[in-house]
Amino acid sequence: MSTVYLVLAAMNLGFIGALPRIFFDTRGRKNAMWWATAAPFIAAGAVLVLCYAGVWQAWYLPGGAIVNETIATPIACLSVALIAFTIGTHRVPLALWHQDDDAPRNIVTYGAYKYVRHPFYSAFLLALAGTVVACPHPGTLACLVYSLLMLNHTARKEERKLSDSEFGDEYRGYIAHTGRFVPRFRGGAAA
Repeated sequence: MSTVYLVLAAMNLGFIGALPRIFFDTRGRKNAMWWATAAPFIAAGAVLVLCYAGVWQAWYLPGGAIVNETIATPIACLSVALIAFTIGTHRVPLALWHQDDDAPRNIVTYGAYKYVRHPFYSAFLLALAGTVVACPHPGTLACLVYSLLMLNHTARKEERKLSDSEFGDEYRGYIAHTGRFVPRFRGGAAA
């Protein structure tokens, strides 16, 4: 893995790690669920560093690291762009949703949310997918799979909470035509 890709991945994972400070309304609370969700991003960064340092070996495609990085770079850039687009969609910081007393203030169905219900989570999964492609290793793959399970669990809880809220009817209609992490395409156009 090149130094350039390592820096790009560090920026991508670092951007995700900085979100509680620069965007989310955390009110100073990071509970066990928050740490369980954050763990794969910390671990993926550690695996990248260990592979870069030669302590562990990545399993590259034929053609070596350059092929992997050529594929992984646009994935990492898309992750950063989606995070920025999602931040730009909001007028106020969001709650982290890991606290029992977090309640929705409204639902957002425009901007990045027009395409997926959880664009932050989609961006986070893209970041980890990029690490798997750039540094194919059981550690990066485990981080992606674990994160997919955790984010899917968290998204399901959030969706249940929103469906049962005062916004329930509107939110259930939104769910019907918008994908959780990947856009739904109908007739060649995003719904």
